Amino acid sequence: MSGPSARLWHRVLRDPSIRTGVTVRAVVFALLLVIPLYLVAMLLVTAEARHSLERRVARRARVVAELAREGRLPAHVPTSENSLAQVVDASGSVVAASDSMWGRPPVRFPAPEGLDTRRDGISCHATAPYGRCFQVVALRVHDGHRNLVVYGLERTRPWLPEPGVALLSALVFPLVALVVGAGAWRAAGRALRPVDAIRRDLDEITATDLERRVPEPSRKDEIHALARSINQTLDRLEKAVARQRAFISDLSHELRSPLTGLRTELELARSDPQGTDLGESTEAMLHNADRLEQVLNDLLALARLESDQGLRREVLDLHEIADQEVLRRPRRTKVTVTGDSPVLVRGGRLELARVLTNLIDNSDRHAASTVTVRVGEEGGQAVVEVVDDGGGIPPGDREDVFNRFTRLAESRHKDAGGTGLGLAISRDIVEAHGGSLVITDRIDGTHGARFVLTLPKGDPVDQPQKRNGHRPKPG
Repeated sequence: MSGPSARLWHRVLRDPSIRTGVTVRAVVFALLLVIPLYLVAMLLVTAEARHSLERRVARRARVVAELAREGRLPAHVPTSENSLAQVVDASGSVVAASDSMWGRPPVRFPAPEGLDTRRDGISCHATAPYGRCFQVVALRVHDGHRNLVVYGLERTRPWLPEPGVALLSALVFPLVALVVGAGAWRAAGRALRPVDAIRRDLDEITATDLERRVPEPSRKDEIHALARSINQTLDRLEKAVARQRAFISDLSHELRSPLTGLRTELELARSDPQGTDLGESTEAMLHNADRLEQVLNDLLALARLESDQGLRREVLDLHEIADQEVLRRPRRTKVTVTGDSPVLVRGGRLELARVLTNLIDNSDRHAASTVTVRVGEEGGQAVVEVVDDGGGIPPGDREDVFNRFTRLAESRHKDAGGTGLGLAISRDIVEAHGGSLVITDRIDGTHGARFVLTLPKGDPVDQPQKRNGHRPKPG
C-alpha cells in the first residue's frame, strides 16, 4: 500500500503524541476537577472554623456577663490563653478586663443598641495583643446599678485558619494528577495496542500483496470499526487493481493486433515494392489505422467518464438524437425510429448520441434485416428500446457483454475489427446520467436482442427548440 493515503495512515497510526496527548488531557481534566473541589473545601473549612471561633468567644463572654449580672465580677477577669475580655460601663471606662487587656483603651467595637443585647463581628481596630484582627462578641448586661458591655475577643485568621489541613489538602493535587496520568497512560497504551498492530500490517502491505488484511480486534469499539473500514478499503483497492491489470492486459492485446497488421503490411511493401498491390496494402493499413483510432477514442471516452469531466448537461430530445444518429450514415439493415412525441432528458448531447450510436451499430451488425428504435416514456422515465431480428444474446452472456473488451464468439465472427468497449462505455455513460441499460427478451417472443435504455426525464419548461420547426425523419 503506497501513495499519499498510505503516508497519511502511517503518520496517524504511528504518531506517539496520541498517547501523550490523551494522558495530558486526562491530567488537565483531573486538575480542573480537583482545584474547584479544593477551593470549595477550603471555603467550607474556613467558614466552619469561624463559626467555631464565634461560638467559643460568645460562650466565654456569657460567662463574664453572668458574673457581672450577679455582682461577682472581679477586676481581673480570668480567661484562657489567647482569650481576651473587657468590661466597659456607660461612660466608656474599663471596669474589668483580662490580664492582657488591663491598661488598654476600651475596645473599638459598636455596643448593642435598642432591644438587642448581643452584637458580634470581626474588628481590626481593637487595641489588643496577639494579633491585628479579632473575633468580637459584645453583650449588654445590668449588674443592678449600672449598664455594662462585656467584650469577648480572640484572634482570628482571615484565610486558611488551619494551615496544616490546607497543606495536606494541597498535596492531593499532585497525587490525583499522578494517579490519573498513570491510569490514562496505561489505558491509552492498552487501547492503542491494536492500532499499532494495524499500523505494522499496513506498513507491510504493498501493491503486490493486496490480499493481506489488518487484524480486527474482537472488542466491538471504534478501533474495531477502523480496522473493518481499512479492510473494506483494501477490498475495494484490490478489486480496482485487479480490474486495472486486466484492463491493461486486454488493452495491450487489442492494440497489438492492429499494430502487428500495420507492421506486416509495411514490411511486405518494403520487401517487394514491385509485387505489392498498393491499393490493397493501403486499404489494409487504413483498416488497421481505423481500428487503432477506434480503440483510442474509446479509451478517451472512458477516461472522461472516470474523471467526470466534459459532461455538459442540457435538456435534450431523445427522438431528435435517435433520428440524427440513424441519418448520419448508411447501415447494412433497415433502421426505423418509432414514436412521435418529444421525450426530454437532461444530459450530455455527445455522450447520449454515442450511446445510441453504439446500440444501433451493435444491432445493425447482428440483425438479419431490420432494427427498430422505439423512443417513449414509461413510469415517469424516458425509455429507448433498440430491437433487432438477429440471433439474440443468451441470458447467461447478457451481463458479460457489458464488461470491457468482452466479445462473444458470434461478435468476433461478424465484426473482427471491434474493440469490445462500445457496450461497456454505453452503460458507463447511462449510469453517469442516473439511468440503466439492460438486455431483455423481445416482447413478441421472436429471436433477436432487445436493449432497454432508461433515463430520468428532463424539465419540460426547458424544452429545446426543434431545428427548422420539425424533427428529421429517418430515410
